[in-house]
Amino acid sequence: MTNIIDRLGIWTSSLCAVHCLLFPILLPAIPLLGATIFAEHWFERTILVLSLIIGFTALLAGFFRYHRQIYPLYSLMMGGLLYWNKDLFGENLEPFAVTLGALLIVIAHVINIRLCKSCQSCEVS
Repeated sequence: MTNIIDRLGIWTSSLCAVHCLLFPILLPAIPLLGATIFAEHWFERTILVLSLIIGFTALLAGFFRYHRQIYPLYSLMMGGLLYWNKDLFGENLEPFAVTLGALLIVIAHVINIRLCKSCQSCEVS
C-alpha cells in the first residue's frame, strides 16, 4: 500500500511541477480554453498541499511500518518549503525553485519505496 501511495505522490508532485513550469508558456492560451482556474494562486497551492498530504501519508506509513528512517521526511519537507516559497526567489529563479522543490519531493518518495522494499523481510517490532 505504501508503494501505491508513493507512486501517487510522485505523479502528483511531477504534475504540479509540469504545471508550474509550462504555465508561463500556456498562459496566452488560457482565455481561449476558458480554463482560468489554472491561473489562480490558490489552485497551485491546493495541488502542492495535496502532494504534501500524500507524501506525508506514504512516508509516515513507511516509517512506522518498515524502515524507521526519518531522512525521506526531511527531503519532503525541504521540497515542500522550497516549492511553497518559490515566489521569494524572483521571477528568474522561480523555475529552478519549482524544479528543485518537486525533485526533492519525488526523491523522498523514491527513497521511501527503496527503504520499504529493502525492509520487507525485516522483522517489524
